[in-house]
Amino acid sequence: MSSKATSGSLRFSGKTVVVTGSGTGIGQAIAKKFAENGANVVILGRRKEPLVQTADILSEIMRKSGSTGRVRVFPGVDVADEHGISTMFEEIKKEFGSVDIIVNNAGVSGPVKTFTNATVNDFRDCVAIHLTGTFWTSISGLDAMQTGGRIITISTFFSEENRYEQRPYRFRTPYTAAQGAKNRLTEALAWELAQRGIVSVATNPGPVHSDRIYKTVYPKAAAEFLRIGGYPGLNSVEIEKAASLALPLLGESEETTSKGIREIATGIAKSHGQESQAEIDRLDKTIEGMLSKIQDIAEKIQNNTSKMIVDGQFLTQENVAEMVLNLSEDKIGNLVNGKVIPNDRVFYPVRPAVATSVGNTHIDLGNKVIIVTISNVSERYYQRINQTLTSIKEAGAKHILVVSGKQSSGQAFGWPTVQSADLLDEKSMREIMLSAKAKFGSIDGVVHFTGEYDYNVPLSSLDRRRWDMLVENFIYIPALITKEAVNAMAPEGAIEDPAKYKGSQGIVVIVGPDAPVGKKISGMIRARADVFRGALRPYTATVNQELGDVLGSNIRLFLVLSGNIEGAEPDARKLSSSVVSLLSGSASDRNETIFYIDESRSIS
Repeated sequence: MSSKATSGSLRFSGKTVVVTGSGTGIGQAIAKKFAENGANVVILGRRKEPLVQTADILSEIMRKSGSTGRVRVFPGVDVADEHGISTMFEEIKKEFGSVDIIVNNAGVSGPVKTFTNATVNDFRDCVAIHLTGTFWTSISGLDAMQTGGRIITISTFFSEENRYEQRPYRFRTPYTAAQGAKNRLTEALAWELAQRGIVSVATNPGPVHSDRIYKTVYPKAAAEFLRIGGYPGLNSVEIEKAASLALPLLGESEETTSKGIREIATGIAKSHGQESQAEIDRLDKTIEGMLSKIQDIAEKIQNNTSKMIVDGQFLTQENVAEMVLNLSEDKIGNLVNGKVIPNDRVFYPVRPAVATSVGNTHIDLGNKVIIVTISNVSERYYQRINQTLTSIKEAGAKHILVVSGKQSSGQAFGWPTVQSADLLDEKSMREIMLSAKAKFGSIDGVVHFTGEYDYNVPLSSLDRRRWDMLVENFIYIPALITKEAVNAMAPEGAIEDPAKYKGSQGIVVIVGPDAPVGKKISGMIRARADVFRGALRPYTATVNQELGDVLGSNIRLFLVLSGNIEGAEPDARKLSSSVVSLLSGSASDRNETIFYIDESRSIS
């Protein structure tokens, strides 16, 4: 823009914009667009150096554009940090008076590996930044917002545009769960904030030219393919270790890369107690070839993705920034309030994963061993669980172990094998699964009941503690139980040797939160109810893609969602028969893994 432009002629003159994750990449591009157009720009992130550099860039842009806007930097602020975000908005309000636009852009690639091999901490960190960071930044910013405010959330097309089209994103289970919930959270906040005149919109840019995708996501995915498929001269543990150390060398000088590879080779040789020059030379050559292979696979992934775009081109960061700028304007923002705007052009074909009926079948659990885990469910929920447990027993299950996350739950069941456990503790859940396997010889099925939450409570009214409890209950616990169940069902040593997952058998069923019940259900209630269902759907789709297509396992994960759009009470008999049918393996040859059992016209 010409330096002759006056401040009043700029599109966002006088507006204050907060852009999370704005030190580099898409966030920086968005901040630059707002700086060009007259806004006060608040940037934040975990690393100080890129933020300081970005601030200098923004100040120069403002000077050239004739803007009177100011730049404010908040280094060391993690969007998942409750105190840091809350304090930041208090300072912004004092300095600028109010916030007009919040852009939720902060994100990380997360663990790019199969869910069976990812750590719980990596899973939690990814969800904390993408989902909780978006929630807490939005909610904390509301106190500084007035009528006309805008919350723009950068989401992803790899999850679900709607609840019937699931797009699994292999090696990215926490990412897909967080993004699915984030899309639905955007919709729910739009309903809740409409009376305040605040707009909530998400945009899904799809693949974008960025260092994250070229230097992190694609190479890490390629390395995971090698870890699972194998590379001559290295076992899967060595591939993983070598790749984690070698990937940062991509793009470096030949001298730096060669030196780094040599150090990696020396380290692996030392761990084997074979530090001969010949062994180090062998590993040096092997790792060099492995890194080259990773680059080849990463380029193939990129090329295959570009072939699904009509003009073969990824969006630029400036394209995304322009979309955000347009959505922030009153005219367009009001038109698309509450929507998830697909900014990507990728044609991504997927198999249908959603059904309304498990199907009629002769149910016989044939002496199977079944573990049932239960979160902090309400008292009225116990009857439904008891009916399901009874149906499992009547179908011939040999052993049923009930594990509850609530100390008093055992009193609600007349079952002799009820034990309490911390369902959030990885070590405890692993010990339970492996102990059951050792005692009974196998684990054939695991059923987890998430329980439900109060859809009458506005999400925008939740404090951080209550929000964190919801995320733990409906994302972290189901994911941890699924991981530990699958690894217990697979042969011993499968984590270190992925080839052992091939042909493994078992069924995991998550019974998610119900649809809302009532004669007249508002759009607001429906939107709130779908936030965590929206996390579990893409998670289920991605887990099954990894199990079947990547690991060659016959273990299946199913998601059962009770209740229907008419608001009728969930059918406890249909729930119990559906769960038992799934445990029997009746749906193991179907692609559908998500079942809305009360939407079907016939009783399954």
